[in-house]
Amino acid sequence: MVVDVAKRMEMAVVNTYFKKKEDHRVTYKSGGRCTQVDHVLCRRCNLKEIGDCKVLAGDSVARQHRMVVCRMVLEVKKRRRRVWTERRIRWWKLKEKDCSVRFREEVRQELGAGEEVLDNCGTTAEEERQLENVLGVTSGNRKKDKETWWWNEEVQESRRRKRLEKQKWDRQSD
Repeated sequence: MVVDVAKRMEMAVVNTYFKKKEDHRVTYKSGGRCTQVDHVLCRRCNLKEIGDCKVLAGDSVARQHRMVVCRMVLEVKKRRRRVWTERRIRWWKLKEKDCSVRFREEVRQELGAGEEVLDNCGTTAEEERQLENVLGVTSGNRKKDKETWWWNEEVQESRRRKRLEKQKWDRQSD
């Protein structure tokens, strides 16, 4: 059954990959019977990371049962995938009063319309794009699917309080 499962899941039974004496493969001895009941499975693509797999002779949890030990060399690779998005004008900054006032003044100066704004949408949109210096532009290195809608001032303050309480508790423990 173990071999069938390993085949279906593209895995390997590591205990069988190393030539060992019978005594170093048996995990359970009882009543004159010796069997191999414990197995170590790994994905086939990771077999090169397995150094050795053996059974430790000597005292274990139970007299009949012996422990299986597998030595692996794991290489942790840190992958940084950056998803670039296009740079966007920070229109949401218009919610800030001082920024919106400054933006209106810049638009009026650029259009030369004084108090009235022209109805020509093409001209207005072009002029607004030139005013990126007022609102700013995103860097473009933000992940598209990043969900931080829940991160607000309240959460940030709660996190800060928690950190301070932890530091206080650590100082009391010393």
